[in-house]
Amino acid sequence: MTLPVRRVGATPTMWRPFRGFDDIYSEFDRLVQSLVGGTGGEGAWLPAADVSETEAAYVVEIELPGVRPEDVDVELEGNELVVTGEVKERKREGLLRRRTRRIGNFEYRVTLPGDLRADDVEASLAHGLLIVHVPKAQTTKHSKIEVSESSTN
Repeated sequence: MTLPVRRVGATPTMWRPFRGFDDIYSEFDRLVQSLVGGTGGEGAWLPAADVSETEAAYVVEIELPGVRPEDVDVELEGNELVVTGEVKERKREGLLRRRTRRIGNFEYRVTLPGDLRADDVEASLAHGLLIVHVPKAQTTKHSKIEVSESSTN
């Protein structure tokens, strides 16, 4: 049996299995950004969002950290809700070594079913969360209909 040879003066390298994940994440993010045009590209990136339905309205919550209300546009085009805007790069001193936050233009589109009350749509932005409340035109309530016995002659 042969023992491994250790060179004098050589520093052993420690195996770190998760070190490569940072590089993989960066490369994957760079690939996705090039496809959707997030940082400096022509296209817009897609923010994370949730759409929920209540009895009277649709509620759309979109994550937009670091965005000011004046940098967001919300429009309802028929049944399609369109949210666009821009995450602007902050001015900072020193050399930026790594960026993982997205900057640039974003766009979120969702088609909502049914009739909507476009004049009553409300949007608010607080703590990096944009909440858009889109009321339904008619709220249908569940009602039980009594069935009566008819007299037949």
